Amino acid sequence: MAYVDYFVMPVPEANLDAYKKMAKLSAKVWIDHGALQYFEGLADDAPEGKVTDFYRAVKRKDGETVVVGYAVYKNRKHRDEVMKKTMADPRMANSMKNMPFDGKRMFWGGFKGLVEAENKTATMAAAK
Repeated sequence: MAYVDYFVMPVPEANLDAYKKMAKLSAKVWIDHGALQYFEGLADDAPEGKVTDFYRAVKRKDGETVVVGYAVYKNRKHRDEVMKKTMADPRMANSMKNMPFDGKRMFWGGFKGLVEAENKTATMAAAK
């Protein structure tokens, strides 16, 4: 079963172009070093809750949106190998010098699989 790193962060809407550039580079670096899949997305249908929500989780400020993402690996060992190479990659070090978001309010974690399912018919159709 796969192992997945998830991350959530606030990004100023004024910095979305710079963030997208950074995210594209991140995706390339993670895939170059062996991640099976990499995804980042902007909050679109993420309602504000009464107790907790994505916005509260990152202490969103006016003019910010929320970005979530994940990278998929074969297992924890594979993730640790990919992460070590990714964090040592000079492309990542350079991009982290001027991050277009507040990294102090970002959170992340690695998760081992509990349930996994895939619609292979839809996946194969989308690939055509």
